[in-house]
Amino acid sequence: MTVRFKIALTIFLTGVLTSIGVITTVFYAFERFEHETTYYRASAFLDRVLQKHTDIFAMQERFQSDFNGFLANLVLFEPDTQIYLLDASGTVVASSSEVALPVGFKVAMGPVMEAANPTPMPYVLGDDPENMGGPTVIAARVVHRSLIRQEPGSNGYLYVVCRKKGLQQGNLAALQGSLSRPTLVLILAVVALSTLLAAWVTAAVTRPLKKLTDSVAEVTRNGLEDWANTTSASGTPNLNGGSAVARDEIGQLTGGIQAMLHTVHTQWSMLRRLDHFRREGVSNLSHDLRSPLTATAACLETLETRWTGNEQRSDDRQLVEVALRNTRNAARMVQSLGDLAQLDEPEFKLRTEVMDLSELLDDVVLRFAERANRQNVKLEANPALSPATWTHSDGITFAAVDVELFERALANLVDNALKFCRAGDGICLEVQPMGHRVQVKVVDTGPGIAPADLPHLFDRFYQSRQSTAPATGEGGKGLGLAIVKRIVEMHGGQVNVGPSPQGGTCVTLDLPTFVPGAPPKRG
Repeated sequence: MTVRFKIALTIFLTGVLTSIGVITTVFYAFERFEHETTYYRASAFLDRVLQKHTDIFAMQERFQSDFNGFLANLVLFEPDTQIYLLDASGTVVASSSEVALPVGFKVAMGPVMEAANPTPMPYVLGDDPENMGGPTVIAARVVHRSLIRQEPGSNGYLYVVCRKKGLQQGNLAALQGSLSRPTLVLILAVVALSTLLAAWVTAAVTRPLKKLTDSVAEVTRNGLEDWANTTSASGTPNLNGGSAVARDEIGQLTGGIQAMLHTVHTQWSMLRRLDHFRREGVSNLSHDLRSPLTATAACLETLETRWTGNEQRSDDRQLVEVALRNTRNAARMVQSLGDLAQLDEPEFKLRTEVMDLSELLDDVVLRFAERANRQNVKLEANPALSPATWTHSDGITFAAVDVELFERALANLVDNALKFCRAGDGICLEVQPMGHRVQVKVVDTGPGIAPADLPHLFDRFYQSRQSTAPATGEGGKGLGLAIVKRIVEMHGGQVNVGPSPQGGTCVTLDLPTFVPGAPPKRG
């Protein structure tokens, strides 16, 4: 639900609730008008009765058997009205009603005293002796006894009850007049007008906000480079659709986001240039260092060959061996730096082809078989791996990979495992389908990796405290595993490392499975 719709809905509901409130107020006002009209009519009726009959109590005492009929005649033409004669305590003495009331029946004196007060008031609600379920409109007047000396409690009250009645034809006509068609049309017109105003106000207020939202979404979708190309006449990228930025809060927000994006774009451009200079510098440095390192290694190998078997040159030959080993390590590091710089280039693309990864594992095992035999390390691919052990029924182990790069990643893992494995250890390369993924695992039974080093193992230039391989005396420079991670990520996969069940290390390369019939993805 958009902000624009929320604002329009809020204003529309406000109009509807206002209309309901107006109609409710009209009904309430009509009911109050009915009560006031009934009260004043009943009060005027009592005034006329008392003006014509000044000694009501004397008449009641003289004609007790006929007095109730006399009261009934007074309200003969008011079927919903009953008149009662009360004594000073509120006890009903006589009644116009045909309903026989219990002896000593009393009504509440509070409303009676309030209605009998000469002070004008809108209306009074009191007891209906025939129906004590709820208050009704009453009127009352004080009736004096014809006594030479008035004593406390000698007076009484003439009490009129005007029962609540249904809408009569005249009242119904009055209500219909209050809620006539023009009135309802006017109310509906107010609601419609408020709705149109709500739509207009909402559109006017949220239009800049919508443009800003769309522009930010476009920046998120297309990146800062395309955003920087769409500049305004002043040369500043505009988020407001080319229109002038208002000076209200939304305009200030737009200006703030523009300034923020301009700063981010400037810093991003600077970082891109620095990263480009870094990659270019590393690539050039790697290229420039390869030739002298190769020449140095060739010279050292020549000296080592000449002095082999010469006892007088044994000490010199040991120094040459150390220098040659370090030169080769430096050459490998320079080669890795160049490879990483090449892989980080945005223009670098994979040359993928679909192949069975189990065949690639066999090639890697053949490549390192001689070295593994020299170290007395057992190296094998998919040992005793049968379709029954696969977690996927069809056993698809095909994937679209750059064969050269992916073989390089596997070679780095096997090389790293051989550096740390001891004589008698084993290295196993496995490929297993896992639903829509395929996993390649390099598992060894070597000394394992410290838990503190696992989260940083694939970080560039990170070297564990145990990075010196005990079997060879050679340590890595934290680039081989970084190259593995980069290659796998370029294939749309991920790398995980953890302890193996045999107590060594298990490195898992998780890749998307190639589905037969689908075109391979090109990097």
